[in-house]
Amino acid sequence: MDAPEQPQLYLITPPQFDLDPFKEHLAAVLDTHPIACVRLALATRDEDMLSRAADTLREVTHARDVALVISEHTLLAARLGIDGVHLLDGARSVRHARKELGDDAIVGAFCGGSRHEGMSAAEAGADYVAFGPARASALGMGDHAEEDVFHWWSEMVEVPCVAEGDLDEPTIRALAPYTDFFGISEIWSDDDPAAALKRFVAAMDS
Repeated sequence: MDAPEQPQLYLITPPQFDLDPFKEHLAAVLDTHPIACVRLALATRDEDMLSRAADTLREVTHARDVALVISEHTLLAARLGIDGVHLLDGARSVRHARKELGDDAIVGAFCGGSRHEGMSAAEAGADYVAFGPARASALGMGDHAEEDVFHWWSEMVEVPCVAEGDLDEPTIRALAPYTDFFGISEIWSDDDPAAALKRFVAAMDS
């Protein structure tokens, strides 16, 4: 994925969903807003369920020239012929994923709030680095990617970065000048995901 002058939208699926209704929601969002990429991020490790979800979402995304990647499962990405993989272990699996998927695949790496891990992933050949959660919360240990990580990355590194995790409108507004993509999952809890995304886009543009 190429870095744009303005942040692009990168949709992340919920960790679980009913396939047919979600397919319709996703299609409605993709028909309403320009989307750069969709990440299949199911929490299950059931191969059949993941394969069926990937096949279904690929129909929706590829019909609209939108890339589809899958979280973690590099070999499954290769087998299903989807566009790439999103790795959750920072830089550690980037070279392996690149070898398995080839030069044309998308390989992304989630690096928490670590500049060092992000740099290592970029040097290993990641197409993008994701930082997050994008704001502090009471969940887990409360760890998050500080705003200055995005400032520093935008000034020092050419590899695109994604801001994701616990996004809200003020956070999007603050990070818009410093990130290449927003990885958005928060819209799926809304009755109208396309309308929810429209509010995020308005915050990004304000």
